[in-house]
Amino acid sequence: MPLRFIAVALDKTDLHVARFTLDGVQEARVKLYIAPYDDAEIGLRRIRSAIRQVWPLQDRITAVGLSLPGLVDYKRGRLRSLSGFPGWIDVPLCDHLVEAFGAPVFIAKAADAAALGEQRFGVGQGISDLIYLALQEKLECGTIYQNRLLTGGNGLGGEIGYLIAAHPGASPLEMPPIEAWLSRQAFLQRAQKRMVEDGLASPADEESLTTPSVEAVCLAAQQGTAWARAVLEETAGYLAAVLLSLMYLFDPTLFVLDGLARLAGEALLAPLRKNIAAHAPAVYRERTRIILAQLGNDVTLWGALALCLAELGL
Repeated sequence: MPLRFIAVALDKTDLHVARFTLDGVQEARVKLYIAPYDDAEIGLRRIRSAIRQVWPLQDRITAVGLSLPGLVDYKRGRLRSLSGFPGWIDVPLCDHLVEAFGAPVFIAKAADAAALGEQRFGVGQGISDLIYLALQEKLECGTIYQNRLLTGGNGLGGEIGYLIAAHPGASPLEMPPIEAWLSRQAFLQRAQKRMVEDGLASPADEESLTTPSVEAVCLAAQQGTAWARAVLEETAGYLAAVLLSLMYLFDPTLFVLDGLARLAGEALLAPLRKNIAAHAPAVYRERTRIILAQLGNDVTLWGALALCLAELGL
């Protein structure tokens, strides 16, 4: 009997569910909407419904993998909280779905799943040590260390964005987290400020200025627009500081960048690599590559499949 897997990935309010073969052939796929005001019970009904829609008529499912953009207790299979869904608190997702479908169920936060996906099916194939970083609404990170997903002693580790950024003179409680400089909101605030500084609006208009989208800023930077390139260069400086710290801590072979970085491309990579070259010792710099993610918007869906394969040793 062929091995088949169901991958479940939540992207904001879109629930993507697909059935895959062992070698990654997608056989069926559905997408459902989950409203932010839905409580966990309603959300679980939608997840069950989507899984049933791709379940094969005759063959059994080997395992189900879930990728969710929240705080996940990886070892206990529990969703502690879900970004944008206030009603989802401490949900025993794996136990619930095992009872409903009778197949092994595995769960990971979105960035961890994405790291596994890129290692198994994307740019990280054959790499045993890599760090996946996505500049999304916040800074998201997934780390694979010696071919194992690094999740911490309680399954809640790897939240790089919550690390405290140094700020001389302030107490630790007053120091902002790293994602204060690398979130989507921070990026757009820098864009707004640069537009004012470049004379596209007066200082009096700064508060009411309509900020361009992340996509528009990245496109403008790629086209050589000065204010947009300055925004990407400043962002690259903050990101370089994070990568340097992670180099010293984990010594990865590969950094895989996604989200805003994938949209910006070389407009971000060029100043980022320049920063790294100026500050990283050669022993780190020469063996660590920095590249863009390959799997696109489906990275977490592929990651949910890769999670199943990793957990089952396949």
